[in-house]
Amino acid sequence: MTRIDLNGADLGHGTCPVLTGVTARFDAGEFVALVGPNGAGKSTLLSALSGLSPALSGEVSIDGQPVADLPSGHRARRIAYMPPNEAAVWPVPARAIVALGRMPHRKPLERISPADEAAVDAALERTGVLQLAARRFDTLSSGERARVLLARALATDAGILLLDEPTAALDPRHQLALMDLLAAEAASGKLVVIAAHALDLVARYCSRVVLIDAGRIVADGAPDTALSETHLREVFAISAPGGVQATAWSPV
Repeated sequence: MTRIDLNGADLGHGTCPVLTGVTARFDAGEFVALVGPNGAGKSTLLSALSGLSPALSGEVSIDGQPVADLPSGHRARRIAYMPPNEAAVWPVPARAIVALGRMPHRKPLERISPADEAAVDAALERTGVLQLAARRFDTLSSGERARVLLARALATDAGILLLDEPTAALDPRHQLALMDLLAAEAASGKLVVIAAHALDLVARYCSRVVLIDAGRIVADGAPDTALSETHLREVFAISAPGGVQATAWSPV
């Protein structure tokens, strides 16, 4: 069973901490949302979970082994990370972008295999962009690019999916489709962690919410507990009688 542990971890950029003293555990089969105001540290935490940003102090480990000690190829096969707002500058077919997700499974300069091709096809189909496979990535809309990048992450077939604001560029129908897909990935036994602002989607789909504010974890639990009326008022300065299930929010 895959799990990620943080033990007293200070996380940040360079020598500047953004989150301090983080202790948490993320287990296979969970669909976790990292929620908080802009600049709270959601992206910083995701980057640390992926191993891209080493902890400034404390430890981040996968199944008891420090992430920093994992060989890069091994880590790339176990963790698929989708950053936010990835620049659309690649004048290559969308299919070639998705195929990058298979690189951790191939030796340097090795040609793509039939199994790799099948994984790419499956990922394109699951994200609803198979019809865009031959289109140049830099000609796609922001929502189409987001779905292609999600397909790249899925093509890796990693046991851990870390996605930063995956619904931000999507219309409502594709937001729901993406969350359905991620919930299915978690139900299959994968660990799925997203950074998110869409609290309605988080409450509907996620099994757990980690609420972050001012460099610390404010709450960690089921959506209706972590996104209670009190927490929403404290962290977001909004009035939401009934908590996350409220139908009308307003500034405090």
